[in-house]
Amino acid sequence: MFIYSLRASTIKLVGVICVALTVLIALIAFVPTYAISSQTSAGAGDTAVGYTYDKIKSTEDVVSFLSQFGWEVNATPVEVKTVTIPAEFDKVFAAYNELQKEQGLNLSKYKNKDVTRYTFAVTNYPDYEGTVYANVLVYRNRVIAGDICSADVSGFVHGFEKPGSQVG
Repeated sequence: MFIYSLRASTIKLVGVICVALTVLIALIAFVPTYAISSQTSAGAGDTAVGYTYDKIKSTEDVVSFLSQFGWEVNATPVEVKTVTIPAEFDKVFAAYNELQKEQGLNLSKYKNKDVTRYTFAVTNYPDYEGTVYANVLVYRNRVIAGDICSADVSGFVHGFEKPGSQVG
């Protein structure tokens, strides 16, 4: 059995600790911090527009969330329902998740989770006379997905941004 011991002088030990603390402080000061997707920008070349996706605790909070994008909705939701995000995405759900990814959201992290879906009637959709709905999926007081869609079979579906407000 071999025993190896090392004795460092107090001055060397203090020096090593000071260098380590200096490196740690430098890393903290100069490494950028990243928010957890609570804000998104309007697009390249635009001034950044921040949207808040958290602190959603009631239907009033969802109405306020939608108003950030310029949508006016009836204060009473058409439907509030608990839905389960599927464990495996079929083609339709994968396409819906691509729509979410385009607006900085991703449903992949929420597979097999129960979420609350709020559906509101939109009252100010531009240049369209039919019925338009806003769907917002909330998990643990945070918006995780959503869309604006028409009720027509041959209608449309897009993210929260108003048509024409995105830079393509």
